[in-house]
Amino acid sequence: MKVAIVGVSGAVGQEFLRVLAERNFPMDELVLFGSARSAGRTYEFKGKKLVVKELKEGDDFKDIDIALTSAGASTSKAFEETITKHGTVMIDNSSAFRMDIDVPLVVPEVNPEDCKNMPRRIIANPNCTTIQMVVALKAIEKLSHITRVHIATYQSASGAGASGMAELEEQTKEVANNQDPTVEKFQYQLVNNVIPHIDVFLDNDYTKEEMKMYNETRKIMHSDVQVSATAVRVPVMRSHSEAIWVETEKEISVDAAHRAFEEAEGIVVIDNPAEKKYPMPLYLSGKDEVFVGRIRKDISNPKGLTFWTVSDQILKGAALNAVQIAEYLVKEGIVK
Repeated sequence: MKVAIVGVSGAVGQEFLRVLAERNFPMDELVLFGSARSAGRTYEFKGKKLVVKELKEGDDFKDIDIALTSAGASTSKAFEETITKHGTVMIDNSSAFRMDIDVPLVVPEVNPEDCKNMPRRIIANPNCTTIQMVVALKAIEKLSHITRVHIATYQSASGAGASGMAELEEQTKEVANNQDPTVEKFQYQLVNNVIPHIDVFLDNDYTKEEMKMYNETRKIMHSDVQVSATAVRVPVMRSHSEAIWVETEKEISVDAAHRAFEEAEGIVVIDNPAEKKYPMPLYLSGKDEVFVGRIRKDISNPKGLTFWTVSDQILKGAALNAVQIAEYLVKEGIVK
């Protein structure tokens, strides 16, 4: 088994290294690829120093079984043929192929079997906010079909990559020193602020980020569910939070929802309001699971439930989800 990481120098690429080592992914060799700027850098993996190769057209992927790619949509599109032409399975973390009809969009806790139909040898990793949400929705869907979802996201700076985290850190220092904050990565100052604007606005006045949640959820869950999202950037370094309202065909009790979440794969329930116990990013960054709390009836709708989720979007929202897909491919003998 030979695995490649494309875009190893980025935040998700670095997380790929850690997750592959931590989960002891079954492989014989790991190959690292990056841009011309990153080529020649060395990274340690399981006690060995690996040198980054420049990503370029050619036959470098001829013997590679799985490529974990996180180098941006334009790079993924440009190098699709180079990566897959000899049979490599490309598990792509960008938005390049997510809505292509011949590319499965996969969250292993929700629709792993979709991996078995990949005519282009590409599997797409969904958007981080979608992954977090559908893991929770799957538990409720087992009880009754979900017809409608309203969601407000509270997305950390790391959702904008390493540069987003760096800008929040720099702004925090600048404001503490009574200096004008540097604003380059985000639309406005993020420290001491929340910004209801992630990605570009579309003709319907939803942002691209918000419409990803609508379209990707329906594709992953093979569902006609209606999803309305408001995506907000908050001054948190890492891990996204989401407030979710669901409407189901049949009424579901809070106790039944609680049990469904507790029994679901990939979910940890933290829900004891009387003792002030609920998920928060401050304590859950670096954790693998989706954490669910504040589970309660929607008092405006007898068929409604509302709950709160927190998850590390660099892990479950990106690197971990991709590695879990790779693990499924190996377990099912799809890649040998």
